[in-house]
Amino acid sequence: MAVAAAVHGGYLPSKFRRFTQPTVSQIRPTPPPPPLFISTNPNDVNPIHLRDLYSVCNHSCHRFPKLNSEGRVEPVDIDKLRKALLHSYVVASVFTRPDLAPENVSGSGLTGIGGDWIGKVVPVTPGNGELVGFGRAVSDSGLTAAIYDVMVIPSLRRRGIGRKIVQRILRVLVNRDIYDIAALCSDQQKPFFGACGFGDDVLVSTTMMYTRSASTHSEDEQMVKCAGRKLLLVPSLRGNLKI
Repeated sequence: MAVAAAVHGGYLPSKFRRFTQPTVSQIRPTPPPPPLFISTNPNDVNPIHLRDLYSVCNHSCHRFPKLNSEGRVEPVDIDKLRKALLHSYVVASVFTRPDLAPENVSGSGLTGIGGDWIGKVVPVTPGNGELVGFGRAVSDSGLTAAIYDVMVIPSLRRRGIGRKIVQRILRVLVNRDIYDIAALCSDQQKPFFGACGFGDDVLVSTTMMYTRSASTHSEDEQMVKCAGRKLLLVPSLRGNLKI
């Protein structure tokens, strides 16, 4: 009865307080994304700005990236990045106002007569915006596709931008009649892709990478050191492969 009276009076003893639900004022809603422009035009992506975005997001294209003493990945090779962009089936790049991107990857902005307010009223475009997100897909153009390198700058994460990137890529793929779509992701990224509509493969298949150790190679294989990262084995060029 004492507890009921306390509840009715708006007071709970301390031993009951830890079971109470947070009030509406205590719940912090996810802030909406800032004004965005999402482009699927590869020409809108500046490779140098994209390389800087990889660095800001601490994202690497390599399966076995080199890390410095602070745990940061090495910069992406700009020539290889240009080739990857050229041969990607779909790219999705996200731009916003530079004043809303503290990382300021490209250093762009809209200022001049009238001051900074001009940048707040002019619509965001790849020409005046800051690159804050990216994703791409590779495909055989007919049957299958895979999504790679989805990233958003740290200050704008958890605001739905990553999901918009994936949704835009999926829309392009499905409109081109490609439905066998996979996403290469880590265990930490699985909840994100699950929220985007991905699930475990119904065939219970898994991705396998060709990384045999040097101690198990046959004389028909030769060892190649891949950019100092890992010792890989590739088929010898002396004869045809047997499958």
